[in-house]
Amino acid sequence: MTTPQSANTAPTARTKAAAPRAIAWPVPIGVAARRAGISARMVRHYESLGLISGVARTDSGYRQYTEADVHALHFIRRSRDLGFSMEEIAELLGLWHDRSRASSQVKRIAQQHIDDLSERIAQMQAMQRSLQTLVSCCKGNDRPDCPILDDLASGQAEQHAPRALRKTLPNQ
Repeated sequence: MTTPQSANTAPTARTKAAAPRAIAWPVPIGVAARRAGISARMVRHYESLGLISGVARTDSGYRQYTEADVHALHFIRRSRDLGFSMEEIAELLGLWHDRSRASSQVKRIAQQHIDDLSERIAQMQAMQRSLQTLVSCCKGNDRPDCPILDDLASGQAEQHAPRALRKTLPNQ
């Protein structure tokens, strides 16, 4: 029979949460990448694009990243997560570093990105509708005729689909 641990008993080493280790800056690329949530390859790529610059190197040539570099890598990753292009990220990074910037500049970039996303979403919805129409026209049986393949082979957009298929397409 086991007895419950008394309130006065100190937790064992196994039950203690490991205290986070302090980071000794600067750090090598692997540590910087891990802390930013990206791969070392992406860190090198961002550096080659000039998004991260002035990275120090050891006498052996290894890159050494500062806390500010890792913060910038987080910024880049979050920007990529939101779908910003590398050009937009470069511009946003410049504005982020410029304390005298006007927030209207940042808003303009973000609004343009929203407009671009809306356009891409509309295009994808149109593609989805086209595919749904093609799928609904396909009998999906053992016969070889298939309006989906016919449409793809025609190399034409939906409005120029074969006559048999055009009859079933909704008016646009």
